[in-house]
Amino acid sequence: MLAENFNSLDALSGASLDDLTKIHEIGDVVAGDIVEFFVRKESKEVIEKLKKAGVNMKRLKKKAAKNILNGKVFVFTGEMQKYSRGEAGNIVKSIGGRVSSTVGKTVDYVVVGAEPGSKYDKAVKLGIKIVDEKEFLKMIEI
Repeated sequence: MLAENFNSLDALSGASLDDLTKIHEIGDVVAGDIVEFFVRKESKEVIEKLKKAGVNMKRLKKKAAKNILNGKVFVFTGEMQKYSRGEAGNIVKSIGGRVSSTVGKTVDYVVVGAEPGSKYDKAVKLGIKIVDEKEFLKMIEI
């Protein structure tokens, strides 16, 4: 998530709390930990050693993938057959969507596998679109 928002380690190390908390799923605590890490003398020394050793500190730009999901937010619950929930989430991100670990008003789809948990119940209660794995696979054109 950090690499998607910062093109280099230098850019990340100079990020403010505000810069970090603007990133989806990074809250105040994690943002504070990141800022604190880059302030530490030990961290700065390790980063300098890595630079001197020739480690590339810049993110390679990926070729833009299809943006077929256009910012839609997905939550996964239950066991899926073709992909793990993590793999499915990575696919969603790679084609322009986002993944959340919690069901809320900003969620567009809840993808249910076998034996879905309380996320399914909450989605029903909130009126969020629920799709099964087969529908999800059609959405992502696989």
